Amino acid sequence: MLNKIYNSFIEKKAKGVKSFAVLIDPDKVTPAGITDLAAKCIAAKVDYIFLGGSLVITHHLDECVQQLKSSCDIPVVLFPGSPSQVSRYADALLYLSVISGRNPELLIGQHVLSAPAVKKSGLEVISTGYMVIDGGAPTTVSYISNTSPIPADKDDIAMCTAIAGEMLGMKVVYMDAGSGARKAITESMIARVASQVSAPIIVGGGIRDAEKAYLNCKAGADIIVVGNAIEKDTSLIKEIADAVHAAPVFK
Repeated sequence: MLNKIYNSFIEKKAKGVKSFAVLIDPDKVTPAGITDLAAKCIAAKVDYIFLGGSLVITHHLDECVQQLKSSCDIPVVLFPGSPSQVSRYADALLYLSVISGRNPELLIGQHVLSAPAVKKSGLEVISTGYMVIDGGAPTTVSYISNTSPIPADKDDIAMCTAIAGEMLGMKVVYMDAGSGARKAITESMIARVASQVSAPIIVGGGIRDAEKAYLNCKAGADIIVVGNAIEKDTSLIKEIADAVHAAPVFK
């Protein structure tokens, strides 16, 4: 079905239902690890699996996607850090434009280069306004994107950036403190953005426990993404999934 993944984002948001996505970095998994992660995601009723990273140096993205697809029915959504991170075997692609920065290459330049391959892939493409938020430490995404993150205490800047992204036609707003962030995005910033945009809001970076995931959902996040913490402790998959799915339903 056309736009199946995006429509699921919209339908869940309309119902006030929160979702949990496990982020997998292809550089950090083995075939056996993928099978184990998929089993844990199934048991925890994870909603989406995001696949990608700021710096993917291995060359088995297709194999990772295919193994995930053969191991579970959870939608696999590409979260690319570069134009090379495209696999036609995935269910959808978050087509990221770094609207928090001023690097033209990541606002439109890389998209021009990747457009023919992305179109040929047949993937569902979800235009995404990607906002890097200061997480209290230099992160790979800030370095690779060559952009300054939005200060953690500047809620109004984040809000205005999200509004601009939505008015420019971005279908989703992704607020990310980055892998390895010392501090997750504040509830006040999430709430400020959520109060002014109607697009689904994805929040990730620095989320290390179920309580933080739950609070972010209460603040207005529609999809919670966790990767780094799960790499260290896969038992968090069930804990965080339960917390996200237990968040109050707002319509």
